[in-house]
Amino acid sequence: MPSPQQARAQASAITSAKAGPEPELSPTAQLRALFDRPRLSPGQRRIAQYLIEHITEAAFLSITDLADRVGVSQPSVTRFASAVGFSGYPALREKLQSITLGTRPGVGAGPAEEPRGNELQAAVDAEIENLENLRRDLADTDRVIEVGRALSASTPLTVLGLRISVSLAEYFAYAARRIHPDVRLVTLGGSVAYDALLQSREAGGTWVLAFSMPRHAQETLTAVRVARSAGLKVALITDLALGPLVDEADVAFATGTGSRLVFDSYAAPGVMCAALLQAMTDADPERTQARLEDYEQVADEHHFFLRD
Repeated sequence: MPSPQQARAQASAITSAKAGPEPELSPTAQLRALFDRPRLSPGQRRIAQYLIEHITEAAFLSITDLADRVGVSQPSVTRFASAVGFSGYPALREKLQSITLGTRPGVGAGPAEEPRGNELQAAVDAEIENLENLRRDLADTDRVIEVGRALSASTPLTVLGLRISVSLAEYFAYAARRIHPDVRLVTLGGSVAYDALLQSREAGGTWVLAFSMPRHAQETLTAVRVARSAGLKVALITDLALGPLVDEADVAFATGTGSRLVFDSYAAPGVMCAALLQAMTDADPERTQARLEDYEQVADEHHFFLRD
């Protein structure tokens, strides 16, 4: 938790950053733009999602192998290629390969890659790649700033995270309560979530920040739909680029999760949380400063923390 002095030093960290040369979009961002077609069928969305999640491998699959991996027919893959603007699967695969090779310097030339180490080191490498992709996606900060302002202005602000997504929701809500006067955390699904969402809207809330990490809970989708039907807007942090959850959200931030170990890790979603929190602090710096100072006073009075 930043001290008031740190908060002052970090104020407007997003909005005041000097614009440098625009980085190349991540492979995920390029594919999202490529496949952003409103008329894709559910089966075509499955193909798109598979390609986004397995770009490095999928770019070199035959049409037969891709159809088998996704669980669709070969004609379905051909129709998908046409639906996203290509003459056929070979043209689509060529595009996928150019995206993959363009983001892997030295492929096909130069010395062999260094060994990736053991399983744990490979998991860290995968998370580093997720963070690099997120860094490219954050080259344009406008969307983060806009959503941060909207979340800051929503009173109350509801934060939704069910099942495995509870930990991210709790982290965000804990920090947001330091800078926002009314943050309501929802970590139980079903009628409990519905009650909380409806009460938040009746109290004047306008936004929900929802988290959905793999495996994606059906009850999260239902809760998001309840929020939308109640008149709440939904910002979503997830690993998905396409699908019903993304379709239901007003805005979605797709960030990769680490999937090399038995249980996923969430380095990139955690940084995405911190970026939105920063945008919230910048949206109302006077309120942020006042609340942080009040909190520090209470923390000192009641000895919340150990002294360094």
